[in-house]
Amino acid sequence: MKSKIVLISGGLLLAIIVGWLVASFILFNAPDSKSQKEEVFVVSMKPAETEIIDKLKNQGFIRNTWAFNFVLTFKSKHDKIESGGYFLSKNMNVWKVADKLTSSPDMKWVVIPEGLRKEEIGEILAKTFNWSSDDLDKWNSTYTAMEFDYLEGVYFPDTYLIPVKENGLDIAKRMINRFNEKFGPYLDQFAEQNIIWTTGLRLASIVQREAAGKEDMPLIAGILWNRLLKEMKLEVDATVQYARGKTDNGWWTPIKSSDIKEIDSPYNTYKYEGLPPHPICNPGIDAIDAVLNSTETDCLYYLHDNNRQIHCAESYEEHLSNIDKYLR
Repeated sequence: MKSKIVLISGGLLLAIIVGWLVASFILFNAPDSKSQKEEVFVVSMKPAETEIIDKLKNQGFIRNTWAFNFVLTFKSKHDKIESGGYFLSKNMNVWKVADKLTSSPDMKWVVIPEGLRKEEIGEILAKTFNWSSDDLDKWNSTYTAMEFDYLEGVYFPDTYLIPVKENGLDIAKRMINRFNEKFGPYLDQFAEQNIIWTTGLRLASIVQREAAGKEDMPLIAGILWNRLLKEMKLEVDATVQYARGKTDNGWWTPIKSSDIKEIDSPYNTYKYEGLPPHPICNPGIDAIDAVLNSTETDCLYYLHDNNRQIHCAESYEEHLSNIDKYLR
């Protein structure tokens, strides 16, 4: 009798082990071993691990979330899942998926803020993709200088997911394509107001650099339009900053009176009338929209106080009074 009980118990134990092994094999195995398709799995910029794992399951890259969590426990504490894009296939088992996601991503997120000049964008790209100095130089002097109208202003500020193997020329084209996509709807509006798009973009770039925020932009655009229509010099600090280039403290440090006098450049709007020959930065949609929908004003001058609040003036005398009142 005891031998029968032992035999039955042993059989049950064996069945449990075999069942567990079969179930484990199924849970850890590839969802579709015959698949030949490679897909991009995107990990958001600030992901929670549980969200990533649920997303893997929902998109069919793993059979079971528990199985993936089990595999992750064997990974090093340093093997974190980074944000970015990963090339995965449903013919990969859970171990291969985990190995892939804890290695360097195939695509990286790149955030380009509004108002940067192309050299600053190049610095971000160089840091993200480990460019050499030669790669960065090609970005500044070759890839972004292949067309006259595309020297500056068309490398659209946005969030990009870029393959790590993509070269600088293709990244430049990617950003120009994004610019064309975003700027395209405004072309008819510029045409309706008899504004050449390159003129609008140059003015938008100045508005972008001069404004303290979105709320300031239409007023600044209106004031700059007034100065242009009266054939006055724009006298904008940001254009001189662009002409001066990078200093020990960055690209956009405040100018000195000596800069205005000594920098002989068509970008120095204290010396030369009209707009500079190209944009001075890569503006966002708000600045572009402000140029088209500028505030009607009689003001010809403006300044920001120490709280970044804007104050405008209709005459130079009033402007001097504002300087004494808000800046001294």
